[in-house]
Amino acid sequence: MYAILDIETTGGAYDEEGITEIAIHKFDGHQVIDKFITLVNPERPIQPFVSKLTGINNRMLRNAPKFYEIAKRIIEITDDCVLVAHNAGFDHRMLRTEFRRLGYDFRMKTLCTVELAQKLLPEQESFKLGKLVRSLGIPMSDRHRANGDALATVELFKILLNKDTKKEIIAQAVNTGVVSKLPSRLLKIVEDLPSDIGVYYVHNEKGDIIYIGKSKNIKKRVNQHFTGESAKAKRIQTEVHAVSYEKTGSELIALLKEQHEVKENQPKYNRSRKQRIFKYGLEVINNSPGYQLLQIDKVKYNGSYITTFKSHNEAKNVLHKISDEYQLCLKLNGLHKTHGECFNHGIDKCLGACVQKEAIEAYNLRVGEAIKKYSYQQKSMVVIDRGRDVDERSAILIENGEYRGYGFYTLNHQVNHIDILRSIITPMEENPDAKHLIQSYLRKRKVMKVLDLEAGTPDLKS
Repeated sequence: MYAILDIETTGGAYDEEGITEIAIHKFDGHQVIDKFITLVNPERPIQPFVSKLTGINNRMLRNAPKFYEIAKRIIEITDDCVLVAHNAGFDHRMLRTEFRRLGYDFRMKTLCTVELAQKLLPEQESFKLGKLVRSLGIPMSDRHRANGDALATVELFKILLNKDTKKEIIAQAVNTGVVSKLPSRLLKIVEDLPSDIGVYYVHNEKGDIIYIGKSKNIKKRVNQHFTGESAKAKRIQTEVHAVSYEKTGSELIALLKEQHEVKENQPKYNRSRKQRIFKYGLEVINNSPGYQLLQIDKVKYNGSYITTFKSHNEAKNVLHKISDEYQLCLKLNGLHKTHGECFNHGIDKCLGACVQKEAIEAYNLRVGEAIKKYSYQQKSMVVIDRGRDVDERSAILIENGEYRGYGFYTLNHQVNHIDILRSIITPMEENPDAKHLIQSYLRKRKVMKVLDLEAGTPDLKS
């Protein structure tokens, strides 16, 4: 992944300049997938000759954001990227200078299109950006403005990638300090992988799958396997012949596919999952007066649980959150050992169930609301999230509390009946691991939306 950028500055003495405009285009090797363009208030005057060159003056920057206001966005869009610029040393130095003023040590791996062009296009008369792109037939507008120069650099970089038959650019760009030490056959495998969310499959020479994994960045994760020093990594490096992949767009679908396909294929280098990935569950029981208690317990075979957790500590934290959210009794939920009233009753966060002052029906109604929110038992719903492309969405179907599968649809897909929705779904087997993954993910991370099917088939584009 590359962050192709251009920066305009105030000019002035070395290390005293300030950034006046920045344009960053995040490029995945095929297309721009994100961009950030803004003027910047440098909090210092622009040199007159710079204003004449760029057309940017002090008045234009008066209401522009200051660098500290855009610093977080710059870090986000350049994360896990290689910085690409025409004269990258200058742009990298300017970013480092501005971040240093904020007390932050900003560093990126860099690729300079001047140096690359000199190596890959040695016949060119000039390597100044304007003259170089014109000689290559690249259209250019807004010369000496950040976005105009950055867009020209994107197109130049595409040409350089095509010219780089030895794949030296990709060798430098893969995010590891030892990528150049990769054998050429492994480097070629990494080169062809996407920097996207999905599931990847490591094959041996016979085509057998020897390892399955999921990652938010397939290229980066496979590269880590190929440069790892563990015994398993070394064995994978020796046996790998090819890596195939499936992009999912959704991290939750990647998790579900991974757990299903590891069980289905049982690759030799995946750890055996004889034990469940969760150990503790939240169950509901009735005490003798009739209050419903939410209790943490170790998962038992064929047990019925509202939701499940990897650790007791995680379960305890969520139960505390539920108790606060629904004014439930800490004593009844096993979070406060006492013979009298619970701690929350003393601060009016419990309505008295611990000392039987609250009506059983009223208390149990709130328990039911908590169960409905934190479980999909008996629910029918669709979890909508990002798809594999910009105009695509992913859908996970749950009916009557059971996970049915996942699918993808484009935004112009007419999904107006439950049978159409089912037809786009790849059927999957309901199992406790899948249920745990879905519930855990929905607790911790945001998806685009969760739609209730009980009210009829919803409009998935709404």
